[in-house]
Formats: sequence, structure tokens, C-alpha cells
Amino acid sequence: MSRLARPTNGRMIGGVCAALARRFGTSATTMRVIFLLSCLLPGPQFLLYIALWILLPSEDKAARTAW
Repeated sequence: MSRLARPTNGRMIGGVCAALARRFGTSATTMRVIFLLSCLLPGPQFLLYIALWILLPSEDKAARTAW
């Protein structure tokens, strides 16, 4: 598994689904479909997406601030 950071390439909106897909070894399309299907269920999916968008560093910023 790779580090959790929003990629600079392959983003649709914020890169959250692409980052999760890269982390768990699936395609970004699969992760986007899973997210859209989860929106049919009750819960804070959009709030979680926005929170991850804010909290996850961008890939270029994560590379610069690496230990």
C-alpha cells in the first residue's frame, strides 16, 4: 500500500477517490462507483469526502514535506 495523498494526475474533483484507490490497490473508477453507490445509503458521505479533501495533502506537497 502506498502513502495516502491526493494525486496530481487522474483527479476528477478533489482526488480523494483516486487517492483511496491508489492506497487500496483498485482502480479510480471502481472507487468512484463505490462512492456513488454509497450515496444511496443514509450517512455523511459528502461531509466525509469534503473532510478528506481538506485533510489529505496533495501529492506534490506531501513529497516536499517528507521526513
